[in-house]
Amino acid sequence: MFETNEYFDGKVKSIAFQTETLPATVGVMAAGEYVFNTAKKEKMVVVSGALTVKLPNQSSEVTYLAGESFEVAADSAFDVKVSTDTAYLCLYS
Repeated sequence: MFETNEYFDGKVKSIAFQTETLPATVGVMAAGEYVFNTAKKEKMVVVSGALTVKLPNQSSEVTYLAGESFEVAADSAFDVKVSTDTAYLCLYS
């Protein structure tokens, strides 16, 4: 049914589930800086708050606000800065 995940000493928590078409997670990140690794292509949607992201092969960071999204290639890593507690949805393909 649901699988819960916890990362970075509990500062990032998520619940995994299956949508009609894709696996997904919904979760929260506490303020901090994180590096995430991907196995599959990911589409991240900011639900509330903001994520400042440096994607692979990009020279600068971009801040995504509630309602905005970004994609990350499979088998890569990306840096995230969180200034306020933030909720997200991640779809995997």
